[in-house]
Amino acid sequence: MQTGSVVIPCYNSEGSLEPLLHQLAAVLPSLFEHYEVLLVNDASRDRSWEVICQLAETYDWVRGIQLMRNYGQHNALLCGIRSARYDIIVTMDDDLQHPPQEIAPLLEKLNEGYDVVYGTPEHEQHGYLRDMASQITKLVLQNAMGAETARRVSAFRLFRTQVRQAFATYQGPFVSIDVLLTWGTTRFAAIPVRHEPRTIGVSNYTFRKLVTHALNMMTGFSVLPLQLASLTGLAMAIFSIIVLIYVVGRYLLEGTPVEGFPFLASIIGIFSGAQLLALGIIGEYLARMHFRMMDKPSYVVREEVGEKEQETS
Repeated sequence: MQTGSVVIPCYNSEGSLEPLLHQLAAVLPSLFEHYEVLLVNDASRDRSWEVICQLAETYDWVRGIQLMRNYGQHNALLCGIRSARYDIIVTMDDDLQHPPQEIAPLLEKLNEGYDVVYGTPEHEQHGYLRDMASQITKLVLQNAMGAETARRVSAFRLFRTQVRQAFATYQGPFVSIDVLLTWGTTRFAAIPVRHEPRTIGVSNYTFRKLVTHALNMMTGFSVLPLQLASLTGLAMAIFSIIVLIYVVGRYLLEGTPVEGFPFLASIIGIFSGAQLLALGIIGEYLARMHFRMMDKPSYVVREEVGEKEQETS
């Protein structure tokens, strides 16, 4: 049998962690010879860390990691992924929406020769704005990843641990696990799996946070904004040539110039807007370079619990 590490980023999840670990305890022994569960507490504001410490005492295969402050879901995932000790890594949410029973079909798909397998929800269960923001994020991710599978990504994923070697030295405050995985492999797959409706708490991913995450991915892992700025500049240049031909042609044919301040003002406004857009995009990239040069860490660990090695027969 294979060995596996389950990485779960936790934020304000004191009510869901115990039932989630109870489900994992019933499933993991049938899937892995050796296994562990890493609960990465992303500076929750409730009693999540106390619950994690209690679970680490109850189960000798549970390890808890407490971060110094709130870094975000992907940063917490990166911390857990780097701490994983076994051959296969499973990532899942802490809100009971990812049934542990669905790990089995993901593992079967991985054994067909893939390196990363996503568990795509059979039905989206969010509101309209959330679904729209999620689709925007996936479109951006597709450009950053350069893979069609990006349209079917999910936080419920399973991949081979050696893939993390590709981003072992990555440092920076902006993290996208899905993009980092493409640095190590092109063998991606996605299968539909059951996702449960949320019954405890509310989602921490709002429309605004998803859009911000998409913008961070665009400027942090893709050159798409620069390409759009170049195309915008090219379009404006072509438009200006057409206007110039029209003005000169009318003057030569009719002997009258194009009159009207509004026409001139609109032309100036178009070009000024295009220039400001390009400068703003370039500024975003310079800001990313600035943060990378500062060598700002992706995360900092405050403490850990549950360091026992475990074996199951």
